[in-house]
Amino acid sequence: MTATSATDLSLTQRVDELAWEAIAGGLDDAGTALLGPLLSADECQELSALYEQASLFRSTIDMARHRFGEGQYRYFAHPLPPPVAELRAAFWPNLVPVAREWAARLDRPAPWPDDFDEWLAQCHAAGQTRPTPLMLRYRSGDWNALHQDLYGDLVFPLQVVVGLDAPDIDYAGGEFVVVEQRPRAQSRATTRAIPQGHGIAFTTRDRPLRSARGWTAARMRHGVSTLHSGQRRTLGLVFHDAK
Repeated sequence: MTATSATDLSLTQRVDELAWEAIAGGLDDAGTALLGPLLSADECQELSALYEQASLFRSTIDMARHRFGEGQYRYFAHPLPPPVAELRAAFWPNLVPVAREWAARLDRPAPWPDDFDEWLAQCHAAGQTRPTPLMLRYRSGDWNALHQDLYGDLVFPLQVVVGLDAPDIDYAGGEFVVVEQRPRAQSRATTRAIPQGHGIAFTTRDRPLRSARGWTAARMRHGVSTLHSGQRRTLGLVFHDAK
């Protein structure tokens, strides 16, 4: 599917037509996988423009103030903009099978229902009522420290980021970074440049890693390397809400 043909499809159709078998394999191998094209350049610009509409967001975070790195991000308020809400719901049925398989390997509960609204209702009943989709903005010199997006007791083990600017054109540097803490071994880092309009799926907290004794949990954290020039904006889709 090309970016030009993708615009003839709904966002849900575009997500459903991604190569999910290969994506699941990439997540198994490295805890992160490029998804392919989701948005046109014009759609990316339309989403990026939302960042300047403060009324759409429930909070703005200055990363330097909180020692999270350098840069800024904003969490959307309810109701989510329609494209954000549609993308979030569209990814759910495609990611849930991976989450359940990982839970089985690690002998953990898999509390994620087929219906995304039902899952959000569980989050809200547990006091996790604040929406977590966000937009992030990095400028020259900005970076994001390694972290996990947990927000409460109820956690979905996968999340998605969509690139809204073009690497090597709109900005330089700013690679997406995932670091896997391997049991009794050195940590492993994976870096990715996210093409404009493309998505990347990755691990929220940990992933199953095969060992001599079966499966073990490898702790994962993610961040963004230093931006050398330009501006980098992304849409982040977290599938559990926050306290």
